[in-house]
Amino acid sequence: MRPIIYATKVGYMYAACMTPKRRLSATVDAELVEASHAAVEAGAAESVSAWVNDALRLKVEHDRRMQALDEFIADYEAEHGVITEQEMTAAARRARERAVVVRGGRPPRGEIA
Repeated sequence: MRPIIYATKVGYMYAACMTPKRRLSATVDAELVEASHAAVEAGAAESVSAWVNDALRLKVEHDRRMQALDEFIADYEAEHGVITEQEMTAAARRARERAVVVRGGRPPRGEIA
């Protein structure tokens, strides 16, 4: 087991088993930079770097899930045929009918939430 190294003087804890970091320079939208600073000020992130790291991790995980879904759908369609618009509409309708409203009321008939 690897020893844990604490770097308490810099305001955060770093364990020796954490993923190695690499410096990155990127140009991003101004409102995203403002949001990152607001998250740090609110205590929702340790630093802008940590906030960006979390965002990149979420994007990687999302892309992996979308790739797995694409593969699943391709395999399904190869075995059962192409999923039609009518099948997708019926599935969406069934999902809405089973949905539990947590806040607010149901949208007026004909509107999609």
